Amino acid sequence: MSATRLIDRGVIRVSGDDARDFLQNLVTNDLDPVVPGQAGYGALLTPQGKMICDFFILALTPEDGGGFLLETPLLQTADLMKRLKLYKLRAKVALEDLTEKSAVLASVDGAPLPADAGFVYDDPRLPALGQRAIADREGIEALVTAEPEAYHARRITLGVPAGGRDFAYGDTFPHEALLDQLGGVSFKKGCYIGQEVVSRMQHRGTARTRVVPIVFDDGIATETGAEATAGGKPLGTVGSGANGRALALLRLDRLADALAAGITPLGGGLAFHLAEKPDFIRFPFPGEAGFGVTAGAAL
Repeated sequence: MSATRLIDRGVIRVSGDDARDFLQNLVTNDLDPVVPGQAGYGALLTPQGKMICDFFILALTPEDGGGFLLETPLLQTADLMKRLKLYKLRAKVALEDLTEKSAVLASVDGAPLPADAGFVYDDPRLPALGQRAIADREGIEALVTAEPEAYHARRITLGVPAGGRDFAYGDTFPHEALLDQLGGVSFKKGCYIGQEVVSRMQHRGTARTRVVPIVFDDGIATETGAEATAGGKPLGTVGSGANGRALALLRLDRLADALAAGITPLGGGLAFHLAEKPDFIRFPFPGEAGFGVTAGAAL
């Protein structure tokens, strides 16, 4: 077992008689499968369908006080608390920021974490990512055996994007950040904030921009945030990178046109090509059969 502490994560507790219904009416994923021992992954959106924050949702047993823990990006925690308080109204819900008391661990090699590491759960996005844990901050360093960079290098190899690194909060739709591919969006549950926009994008097949894995031809990844271009025209932005690979938020239709014209795409001036498509991605890459089909099923 190899684990790291992710210092860029925060924790919010949502408790009270109405906690489940409160979250179910707000977030993109379905709360029904989220029970103790089975976490969920979802996001809170603006009414325009852009992501304010994505997070993991853990259900607590009555013995642990009940309610839910939201494991969130640290820089978005204050804004998420503000938004939740705004939507609370008269719901019987209590909100508490536990970030100062908590620490988040993640498996670096996909192996299980110690059962006594805290609230341990399987990463709901992809089994290969292994387990995560929310624990008391005191004494947690004894479990840390690796640096966060090792976790992110494996995440990048697996093709799983991270907010703030591979896409920007407030300016990205869930489809673009692959939430529809990673179980972060339910298309069967009832309404939630931004649901109409997300549903329309799904059924009309208008998600032309996606986070995809790329490989740099010279084996050296450019810096995070570098512009991706082809023939001098913008394609998108390169996100986090490691070991000559990176994730990039790209307009796939423009990339397809460039490849068809024999133009090599560049990230920060360095040539790259699409990596092998991860198994969890169901939409076609440029050059594959079905690319450009606008039916929602293709997404």
